[in-house]
Amino acid sequence: MNDYLTNNFLAGMFISVALILGALILGSAVKDFKAYDRYVSVRGFAEREVPADLAYWPLSFNTAGNDLQKIQEELDASAEKVFAFLDRHGLGDADVSISSPRINDQHAYGISRQHMPANRFTAQSIITVRTDKTQAVKNAMSAAGELVSEGVILVHSYEFQPRFEFTGLADIKPEMIAEATLDARNAAMRFAHDSDSNVGAIRRASQGLFTINDRDDFTPEIKRVRVVTSVDYFLED
Repeated sequence: MNDYLTNNFLAGMFISVALILGALILGSAVKDFKAYDRYVSVRGFAEREVPADLAYWPLSFNTAGNDLQKIQEELDASAEKVFAFLDRHGLGDADVSISSPRINDQHAYGISRQHMPANRFTAQSIITVRTDKTQAVKNAMSAAGELVSEGVILVHSYEFQPRFEFTGLADIKPEMIAEATLDARNAAMRFAHDSDSNVGAIRRASQGLFTINDRDDFTPEIKRVRVVTSVDYFLED
């Protein structure tokens, strides 16, 4: 009988100790869980201005007349002047292409005879320059009046606008991501300081999209590259 009571007592003691230890472990786990759940979400920003490294410059010119053969001769003469102009301005080795002429028959629209234009045909041709000499293109654009003085009828067209691009994003991307991440951590540290906490490890991070835009409307050859990252940091006591 005494052995039975002794065994029951010991079993009860073991169960009590086990329950106490379980409660302690559970309490510690809850505490750790709450600490794990404390984090701050911040954004980091990085920006750079870089020169464009690729330029497309379409030069559109036209002529008019009633003789298609003469019109083609005038287009050819204008094209030769454009090529000479490009060579004078350091773009002679650029990748240059010329389009076939766009011919428009102005008498084909059912206009009454008394209102028909004097020139039946108008013709347009486009010479497109593609080069990495972006500054040379910008300088040549400013000097395009030389072509007008030589009799080349340049056409301003919204369809054919000069375009400057930056293709070196892969070279600066890692550094800019590092800058944006550092900016995010600095923001997290400011928040942690105000809340009497410390910044811990990264809980989650996502890289934003890179954007490349002209610095302004007047300097399209200068690009502004931006990236925003979103980072969650754990907060520690």
